Amino acid sequence: MKFKNMAVATLALGLSAAALAQAIGKAEDQIRWRQSVMQTQGWSMGRIKANIEGTFNKDQVIQAANTIQALANSGSGGLFQSGTGTGKGWHDTNVKPEYFTNAAKLKEVGMAYNKEANEMAKVAASGDAAAVKTQFGNLGKSCKGCHDEFRKKENQ
Repeated sequence: MKFKNMAVATLALGLSAAALAQAIGKAEDQIRWRQSVMQTQGWSMGRIKANIEGTFNKDQVIQAANTIQALANSGSGGLFQSGTGTGKGWHDTNVKPEYFTNAAKLKEVGMAYNKEANEMAKVAASGDAAAVKTQFGNLGKSCKGCHDEFRKKENQ
């Protein structure tokens, strides 16, 4: 019986910790953190592109692809909490309101990005420059899919 009570208490503590973890930081912190994630993803995409267009360095491509994969699997989507649709992090957020209301489309584009990011890491590890170039195009399309749906244009 003692074990059962301990298990229940541990489960309750774990669930409480998970609930608290979902709302860490103020809205501006969450916006700043997600902007940082996007900047790091963009920098990593730029590193891969430079290797595709210039001298191919397998190790640099692997590092960049692994960074993208890690961010794609990090749960950073949790930084889009209620109340973070407007406001400022490093700069004003450019997320569209539809991000918070179109769950089906969000799931679709999010899963596509995650799939392509994971595949990018696998392809990068192969060292095949032509395959990396093809997968980079697929990954870029998945990024664009989300941006087209959920990112405000510069002048909006």
